[in-house]
Amino acid sequence: MKLVTACTLDCPDGCSFVVEVENGQVTSVSGNPAHPFTAGFICAKTMRFAERLYSPDRITTPLLRVGSSWESISWSRALGLCAERIQAYRGEPQSIVHIQGGADAGMLSRISRLFFARLGAVDAAGSLCNSAGTTACLADFGTLDTNEATDMFHAQWLVNWGKDLARSSIHTAAVVRKARQNGTHVCTVSAGGDGNRGFSDVVITIRPGTDRFLAAVLIRLLLERAQVPCDILARTTNWDVFHQCVLSRSVADACAICGVSAADIDALYEIYARPEPVATLIGWGLQRHPYGGENVRYINALALLTGHVGQSGGGSTFTFPQARSFNLSWMSDHAQPPQDDILMPTIGRDITQSQRPPVKMIWVNASNVVNQAPDSEEIARAFATTEFKVVVDAFMNDTATRADLILPCALMLEKEDLAASNLHNYVNYVRPVATPHGEARTDYQILSELGRLLDPPVVLPDIEDCLRATLDSPYLDVTLEELRERDFAPAKRAAVAFADLRFAHPDGKYHLPTALHDEPAPVPEYPLRLLTLVRKEAIHSQLTLEQHDPVPRVWVSPQNPLLPSLDPERAVFLVSPLGRLQVALNLDPLLQPEVVVYRRGDWMKYGGGINRLIEAGLTDIGEGAPYYRQYVRLEN
Repeated sequence: MKLVTACTLDCPDGCSFVVEVENGQVTSVSGNPAHPFTAGFICAKTMRFAERLYSPDRITTPLLRVGSSWESISWSRALGLCAERIQAYRGEPQSIVHIQGGADAGMLSRISRLFFARLGAVDAAGSLCNSAGTTACLADFGTLDTNEATDMFHAQWLVNWGKDLARSSIHTAAVVRKARQNGTHVCTVSAGGDGNRGFSDVVITIRPGTDRFLAAVLIRLLLERAQVPCDILARTTNWDVFHQCVLSRSVADACAICGVSAADIDALYEIYARPEPVATLIGWGLQRHPYGGENVRYINALALLTGHVGQSGGGSTFTFPQARSFNLSWMSDHAQPPQDDILMPTIGRDITQSQRPPVKMIWVNASNVVNQAPDSEEIARAFATTEFKVVVDAFMNDTATRADLILPCALMLEKEDLAASNLHNYVNYVRPVATPHGEARTDYQILSELGRLLDPPVVLPDIEDCLRATLDSPYLDVTLEELRERDFAPAKRAAVAFADLRFAHPDGKYHLPTALHDEPAPVPEYPLRLLTLVRKEAIHSQLTLEQHDPVPRVWVSPQNPLLPSLDPERAVFLVSPLGRLQVALNLDPLLQPEVVVYRRGDWMKYGGGINRLIEAGLTDIGEGAPYYRQYVRLEN
């Protein structure tokens, strides 16, 4: 039997699936050829998702820690323990911290936040993902909007600022590939390690974290050559301060800071200065630096001031919210007073140092936070000093191993939901095509039953009501019944963002940045920039044991300055101020010489876990995680 459903993994593509089910079990997952954007193909990660559903390592019953081992217990006992602890801590609800990641991108995943908001608990704020970039775009445009992805077909040139088209979004890659076939030229600006050479006509290798200086000097050249249209300048604010920022860096400065040549700058200038449409694509990596927000803002400003924003074939694309065409007003009481002392990028030290009141209970769902957030060892210590930890997960990952109680969750393909994309404008019906494996339950089932055990109870809205309310949106003309029948529906969105150069700020103008900060320099003991880049074979830390290398691998340029000091016959270690990790060294001639690339996601318990070497901190805006500010060294 073939059934249509949709992806809810942490990915921009928002794919529609055709799932083969035999005897109640999923046997294959493929792309839905009827879906206009999925177009019949999906990534290898989701094609193999049945292996994850039926993995022998999957947790299928509640597990209670008893000393150093685990005891399988009933759901009744498990939820009774949770209710007992919550009831004990409820007098000080802010002693309970809820940590939710983005592993489940379905709309109903928000039920967990709603539950803990109604409880009065602390919901960890900040982001490990893209918040510096989204905050930057909000500061610039006043809203998150982009041209349709397929509008790139109308571009004469596409400038890709660091998005890994070989690993991160298979449908973005397909759009770029088709655009090139139609005559679009592609220029990639990156530090390497991204597989973009096969998608590019021109490649500019840049020192990581310095993209804003390259964009700024291109704007300076435009101003010097009087090529910024007056009608565009009239649609901006902050011009005088921004102008001084741009003039503060010369071409020679940019070459020195960015590690590029004057010829590179000239080549990129000639692309952006042309009258034909130029599309700008911004990768999420460049906003994971200390001044990641500024990186995005100066690239956006470059796209605007060269006349390519508001044009078909142009625009600046970072992202837009997956939920933007849905109505999530049923989550209205999710809003809580700011809890800025518990942030995801600094979660370990924030839990340890929280003073209002001290953290006594942690509830984690949809996140392997110990593995994924910076300073993993500090997070592990914070968990160890917290009285009661509940982790809702399907595998014994680095976070689950530090729980007191593990509740097995239903996975994608096992639960009903609604989903969308931050790449295309279709909404998808997520049909449950398999029964949850073993005793696994959905977050809604877990929390609705738990809520009834509390006094007073925490009552959640009915699932059917949530689904109907979510579709009650001015951007959608589809009922729940129709969507269940049709599987997907288009949202009413403009193909070109900001076509009239009116922006979403109250003044209707584009707001230019007012600062251009220096990039923090390495200290002599740690001269190399660590980039923890995406894998092709797994999303974040959703790896099997077989996908782990015996020794984690890193890649460096043959021109890396520390290579001559290493003895290839001895073990090599990657070292930061937080510790050292044995690694296997590989050479990549396409990398920027001062970079070390590590493919993130492997587990600490299997010898990996690169975030144990990355210091916690915050990006300039958006309370994001500046993973790529970390400097390291290699040594024997």
